Amino acid sequence: MSDDTTNRPAPSSPLTRRHLLQAGSLVLLLGSQQIARGASIVAVRVWPAPEYSRVTLESDTPLVAKQFFVASPPRLAVDIEGIDLNPALKDLVAKVRPDDPNIKAIRVGQNAPNVVRLVIDLKQEAVPQVFTLQPVAAYQHRLVFDLYPAKAVDPMEALISERLRDAGPQTAQSHQPAMGSGVPPEADPLGDLIAQHGNRPAPSVPAKPAPAPAPATPPSVVATAPTPPVTPPPEPAPSKRPVGPTVATAQRTDRIIIVALDPGHGGEDPGAIGPGGTREKDVVLRIAHLLRDRINASSVGGSPMRAFLTRDADFFVPLGTRVEKARRVQADLFISIHADAFTTPAAKGASVFALSQKGASSTAARWLANKENQADLVGGLNVKSQDRNVQQMLLDMSTTAQINDSLKLGSHLLGQIGDMAKLHKPRVEQAGFAVLKAPDIPSVLVETAFISNPEEEAKLRSAAYQTQLADALMRGIKLYFAKNPPLARSRTV
Repeated sequence: MSDDTTNRPAPSSPLTRRHLLQAGSLVLLLGSQQIARGASIVAVRVWPAPEYSRVTLESDTPLVAKQFFVASPPRLAVDIEGIDLNPALKDLVAKVRPDDPNIKAIRVGQNAPNVVRLVIDLKQEAVPQVFTLQPVAAYQHRLVFDLYPAKAVDPMEALISERLRDAGPQTAQSHQPAMGSGVPPEADPLGDLIAQHGNRPAPSVPAKPAPAPAPATPPSVVATAPTPPVTPPPEPAPSKRPVGPTVATAQRTDRIIIVALDPGHGGEDPGAIGPGGTREKDVVLRIAHLLRDRINASSVGGSPMRAFLTRDADFFVPLGTRVEKARRVQADLFISIHADAFTTPAAKGASVFALSQKGASSTAARWLANKENQADLVGGLNVKSQDRNVQQMLLDMSTTAQINDSLKLGSHLLGQIGDMAKLHKPRVEQAGFAVLKAPDIPSVLVETAFISNPEEEAKLRSAAYQTQLADALMRGIKLYFAKNPPLARSRTV
């Protein structure tokens, strides 16, 4: 009996304590591994825009999320696994702006241990896209929610509506939107709009009244000599019609001259950043707004001009979409505005680029084109949602005629910029910029200055210098049209 008692280990024996210490160490090790596997939210951002609103969660490791959409009331719910609610996530609630056209509010909460539920309440029915982005440039891992309105804004409809508002109250009231939802590129919103105006009652005082029979009692006005019958002129050939895009107003029919302005970068993609913190996306948007005002106040041969911006606020637009939007509104010109940086602060001067099908005209032009063409990687493009056939068409269908016209436009712009600023090169350069590959629109890319140069960064921040640039670009556009009148198109009212 005494032997049995002697051989039993005591409750407080060293062996038992060692086992407990080992077990405790194992718990601590597992805990640290679990923390290492969990993601930390480093930034949250909300980008509102009429075309779509974006919510971005940036983290140090990839996030795993499951989402589901509820139609009524419209909202997107997302369960993010492996994280706990923290102050950064709570900041999302305050980042929603009252004027966001798509997002009404954002709610966050701890739905379960290590699972945070994010609910995005929407102002209208939407088509959400949820995707992840790998680290690039200054960004770590990103989880992105793009919320596209189910009834997308048609760019041509918005442009024509704006023109009709300028034409007068009666014309604007008579216009009914033809396109209430997203329209494929082959659709013809302008044709629908023209058809609506073709069905309107004739104005009470036509601009050119047809000859009427002489009244039985002469009117109490000064008589004029009788007009002999005139044979109506033959219908002009389609290539010589003063057409497209056109709008019927109460007094006349006019052709709208459309200039597509493309402020570079935007949203998640800040573009180049100067030594003083100036962001390219902000500067070029201000210059585009100034140039838009000048274009909208001008005309060509009696036809009004209208500027169309590929982005008119701080949001990201993919490169292919910029080109597609310009083609959708049947733009006569496409001008992409940038303010890039170089590897050294010594580089300075403005440049103008056209497309090249035979390689870049210089090493610097090739370097710059490659850098600008990476904007989709930085801005965050959902590759799965892109029609690769359409994208390839936009990249391959450029023609020699388009390049020749682009070089002419670029020469006029460069000459006017050279009168008020230093030029980096005295001639228009060429490279394979993705945004210049619309096959039917003269297209140029303007580098307004090197934002990496402290002196030029200060100028770009100056309202006076921005105004001078906008004036110079406007003069160049007018000179181009003076020597290259807008081509006729196969549409009349």
